[in-house]
Amino acid sequence: MERSSHNFFKEYKGPIAFGLSREVDEASFKVFLQKFSSDQILGVLCPRLAQEELDGIVEMLTQVMRKHLTDREYHTLFLDQA
Repeated sequence: MERSSHNFFKEYKGPIAFGLSREVDEASFKVFLQKFSSDQILGVLCPRLAQEELDGIVEMLTQVMRKHLTDREYHTLFLDQA
């Protein structure tokens, strides 16, 4: 059973903007990342990224996860390992 989902952007009815409030920023960030990670966008974007851009994005996201997730959370939530 697949645990990954991208349903928040489908269900969210609030504003999508940054700088209004922390609550709106967090919701907008979720929408932004879920839309960014769609198969359609990544299928077009990935071949156009320079290797340095690809490496930089992976490194930045990995650093954020290392800082804010425990090892168990990383394996369960990101790697989908029980």
